[in-house]
Amino acid sequence: MGLERIQKILSRTGVASRREAERMILEGRVAVNGRVVDQLGFRADPRKDHIKVDGKKLPRAEPRITLVLNKPKGYLSTVKDPAGRPTVRDLLSEVKWRIYPLGRLDYDAEGLLLLTNDGDFAYRLSHPRFSIFRIYWAKVRGVPEEKDLMRLRKGVALEDGRANAVSTRMLRRKEKHSWVEAVVTEGRNHLVKRMFAAIGHPVLKLKRVGYGPVRLGHLPIGQYRPLTAREMEKLKEQITKSGNQK
Repeated sequence: MGLERIQKILSRTGVASRREAERMILEGRVAVNGRVVDQLGFRADPRKDHIKVDGKKLPRAEPRITLVLNKPKGYLSTVKDPAGRPTVRDLLSEVKWRIYPLGRLDYDAEGLLLLTNDGDFAYRLSHPRFSIFRIYWAKVRGVPEEKDLMRLRKGVALEDGRANAVSTRMLRRKEKHSWVEAVVTEGRNHLVKRMFAAIGHPVLKLKRVGYGPVRLGHLPIGQYRPLTAREMEKLKEQITKSGNQK
């Protein structure tokens, strides 16, 4: 195994995600062989060095797991909430390892959410440079015309910069609302909602049905399953392909 960056060691053992581990290091909460480490480039050997976080010895590495959850509405995409609101961790009572969401779904949104204790994988998968497809089904007010959907594909102006959908298609039309599929490659806060609001068709309900090669399928609401080896392989292939294109 040899020397590794300290944040990678922390994320692999399940203490925190890669980004959270970096923050912990910069805050001076990590010590190696009795010396506080506050540099992200510091390397250590987990087999030989004594590593502590907040004064506690680093736990043994946990088996790496990645899960697919069908998140219900009314749950936060986090593992802890100071206000005591329900979180997705409440749905994983049988999972004994520390596990973190990959990206977020709004409190009132539902659908596919990935969770993992593999911090390095989470860091690479959530980094903006890799442009992983996210597929949403949005119930919107009214019935967008093709010119409206074209605006989404060409890009709409938002307060934090332009955003566009990779593709859009009408799923169902009703008199007062409709269902539209939108594929995006960004994870900005409330992105899909803001994009539809920009074309005058506010989102009434939002469901994520795909993340890269992973599909929600018929997984019941509130239930989860392990990511298959094939899905993991395809995700890693997409990360490598996207990274090489940048």
